[in-house]
Amino acid sequence: MSPVLGAALILGASTLYATAGQAGGTAFLAVMALAGVPAADMRPTSLVLNLVAAGYATARLHRAGAVAWPVLLRLLPAALPAALLGGLVVLEGRLYLALTGALLLAAAGLMLRPRDSADMAGVPASASVGLLPALLVGGGTGFVSGLTGVGGGVFLAPLLIALGWASARGTVGLSAPYILANSAAGFAGVFLAGGHGLAPGTPLYAAAALAGAVLGTAVGLRWMTERATRRILALLLALAGLRLLLR
Repeated sequence: MSPVLGAALILGASTLYATAGQAGGTAFLAVMALAGVPAADMRPTSLVLNLVAAGYATARLHRAGAVAWPVLLRLLPAALPAALLGGLVVLEGRLYLALTGALLLAAAGLMLRPRDSADMAGVPASASVGLLPALLVGGGTGFVSGLTGVGGGVFLAPLLIALGWASARGTVGLSAPYILANSAAGFAGVFLAGGHGLAPGTPLYAAAALAGAVLGTAVGLRWMTERATRRILALLLALAGLRLLLR
């Protein structure tokens, strides 16, 4: 796959993900899997692209007043050290591909989880969140973030809704800054563990991820509709997961 085609796919995926407050880490891994990028380079590259996309989305959502900082600040104390720890863990290539592929398939299933109208408007994003449950959720999703190079938001959002901590729209304002923080901690762990390699064409991929974040965040803030986006993303994730498992 040429870098230009890869960048086009990342642009499309980043746009779709950003409409739901996601950076697109799972899709970035999917594109790199299709492009045949070495497993050792996939994780640090995905985290760099997460930083670019989630960084813009966080700034834009903060200006719009859409970030529920009180909830976020209960998740991060456990998520950040867990993401750093996950980044320090270096998995053998086949094991990394198998684990990440399984997680992508799980993410596809979470994307297809039925949601009713209460998910969209019935739960305030500032709902009371217990400290211990928040630490458990933050620690679990943070560790997965650093271990695989996935920002963690794709797992956080369904959990927030299932636990009644945020509406679907509320998860948009929580996912991007959560992904940004986890990706930074995860990248630090990966770097300390010797993961310095990046995929060929990373600057072009980063530009595409940023452009997608700009477009998708604007759409998400103005016309938040999820059903079609979730189905498309679920298909992408499922195909990518199968691709990794069969690679």
